[in-house]
Amino acid sequence: MPTNSPNKITLSSTSYGKSRIRLVQVSRRGDRHDIRDLTVAIAFEGEYDTSYTEGDNRDVLPTDTMKNTVYALAARDRAGEPEAFGMIVGRHFIERNPKLTRVHVDLIDHGWSHIADGAREHGQAFVRRGPEARTARVVTDRKGASATAGVTDLIIMKTSRSAFEAYPRDEFTTLPETKDRLLATALTATWTYTDPDVDFGPMFRTVRSTLLDAFARHDSLSVQHTLYAMGDVVLNTIDQVESISLEMPNRHHLPIDLTRFGMENRNEIFVATEEPHGLIKATLSR
Repeated sequence: MPTNSPNKITLSSTSYGKSRIRLVQVSRRGDRHDIRDLTVAIAFEGEYDTSYTEGDNRDVLPTDTMKNTVYALAARDRAGEPEAFGMIVGRHFIERNPKLTRVHVDLIDHGWSHIADGAREHGQAFVRRGPEARTARVVTDRKGASATAGVTDLIIMKTSRSAFEAYPRDEFTTLPETKDRLLATALTATWTYTDPDVDFGPMFRTVRSTLLDAFARHDSLSVQHTLYAMGDVVLNTIDQVESISLEMPNRHHLPIDLTRFGMENRNEIFVATEEPHGLIKATLSR
């Protein structure tokens, strides 16, 4: 097979890197230990076209080196807040690789909590939180860095103050209108800070608690209605957030027909379904 195409072909975009780098770091302070459990992905963008077109690897940092760098930087600098660690990693690579124009560092923080010991906590025993996970993306270029924070698989439900009615109907519509339904979702939210110089841990917890409070308080006319209300509250109460994207699958809980058993379902018995589900997305910006 010929190696050269008769047509003029250009590379419109490229990236390469290392994904699913698993890092667990234990910080030991006497009898009190703490865990940081991260999955890290790194992607390089830059002047690497000849590695594709000519097989020229002179500027291609091995992805195995990227993996090793994550471990070395964690040992040297500590893997603290995921956004801060992502900036350490991004800055390291951008300073050492002249052909690199932009590096993406994506991080998933798998949270662990100390197991309770009565009113105290076991110092060296943990239980994994989840399926919720904290996420972060740091993009570093020659001018600086930007940070996006987020949460994924935050499973939430409300059992009242949720409706869905007055929608179009056609010959294939079977869904009954309702003024009182269960609303359940596995929220994914990502938000961008106006300035990467923020206290990432407290800010993450503030945004998360604001989202949960808005979800609980809102009188929902649809998933779209509640999604917008949640993002609106964040942008109107937290000045450090520039924009926020939310994704809310509608995890349907369908009332069971008990009349065939001679019984009445007083809006108490449901079957939980995950597939198929509605999927609602939006991005809100200042």
